[in-house]
Amino acid sequence: MRAVDIIIKKRDKQELTDAEIDFFVQGFTSGAISDYQVSAWAMAVFLNGMTAHETTALTLSMAHSGAMLDLSDTVDIAVDKHSSGGVGDKTTLSVLPIVAACGLPCGKMSGRGLGFSGGTLDKLESIPGYRVDLSTDEFKSQLREIGIVLTGQSLDLAPADGKLYALRDVTGTVDATPLIASSIMSKKLAAGAQAIVLDVKAGNGAFMPTVEAARQLANAMTDIGRLAGRQVTALIADMNQPLGDAVGNALEVVEAVKALHGSGPEDFMEHCLHLSAHMLLLGKRAPSLEQGRVMAQKAIDDGSAFEKFCQLVAAQGGDVSFVENLEKLPAAEIVEVLVSPRAGYLSTVHARTIGEAAVTLGAGRAKKGDQVDHAVGFIIHKKVGQAVSAGEPLFTIHARNHAQVEQVREIVLNAFAFSDTPVAPLPLFY
Repeated sequence: MRAVDIIIKKRDKQELTDAEIDFFVQGFTSGAISDYQVSAWAMAVFLNGMTAHETTALTLSMAHSGAMLDLSDTVDIAVDKHSSGGVGDKTTLSVLPIVAACGLPCGKMSGRGLGFSGGTLDKLESIPGYRVDLSTDEFKSQLREIGIVLTGQSLDLAPADGKLYALRDVTGTVDATPLIASSIMSKKLAAGAQAIVLDVKAGNGAFMPTVEAARQLANAMTDIGRLAGRQVTALIADMNQPLGDAVGNALEVVEAVKALHGSGPEDFMEHCLHLSAHMLLLGKRAPSLEQGRVMAQKAIDDGSAFEKFCQLVAAQGGDVSFVENLEKLPAAEIVEVLVSPRAGYLSTVHARTIGEAAVTLGAGRAKKGDQVDHAVGFIIHKKVGQAVSAGEPLFTIHARNHAQVEQVREIVLNAFAFSDTPVAPLPLFY
């Protein structure tokens, strides 16, 4: 078998066999197949696509390119959730404790933020002492004992994906749906997931800019799950405005904890309950979505969801007093409220603009290796469709100094657009 023949076959729009795909992936991982050949192959995939069967073969081969975590001796069913990322998306911090409090074990490996989309690990590290580098044994032991783990990817999971992504990033092939789907799903399968709920975001603050693009990605990933013998549910959620009110690491932890007490923003609470219900249904803890939602709400109301979050923080070395007393979390020196310049109805609250402004403050990374400032960010006070009076608070800046405030004030103000006539609110899910 030769790499060049596989490239030519895909160039000519033919379907690759499982053996050809595995030969190519394992050869690339070992270094036997060169970067320039893989780049040519990735462009052929970008231009000609892949069948569901090819995409599944690619996913499984990438998953098996490194360590495979087996959780069958730890839990009866391993349910994972994945969000394709967005601005203000802190759902993992609330949803995992909710479903774990309902008796569904949740072990999740999360990532850091890059670009305008925040990372779960960066948010958790707002809590002093919280460890995100658990070993495999620690991961499995904690999952068995308290039913919840939220850590970084310390295992050598799907190394082929990391190598391929680095090439896609510099060859104009990032946006190939089969390559995005296999990248996400290979890591989920390698991490031991038997059932997966996918929260696929669509909009200007998401990786997939349109609902149609998000639907194509969701279909590709559910096809992979089905063909790989896993259960997968995909939801398509709006990301044309920030989710919840808070954007920024410690600010989002505060909001996630408030949600566990039942006092989070309305859109964020609804998002968490909807996701939790799907996870509980898929994890065979609830007989229906309706009952799953009832269970999730009860875990919030009786305090068991917050208690489970405290257990998680304590188990991973975090100082629980920072969760019990949110005022102890990192706070910005300058807090400035910006008011609406006019009356009307909000027609736009541009998520990406706000996310990029948060990176300017230091809440995210412009490039890998940058340090994040856990204290800075924004609180967004209004949503699309809401009526606003002139002089009413629109957003609050949390910054380290006045120079930062000057940098972002106009940028964020321009993320808001107004209408003189009523505007329909954006859907939470499509």
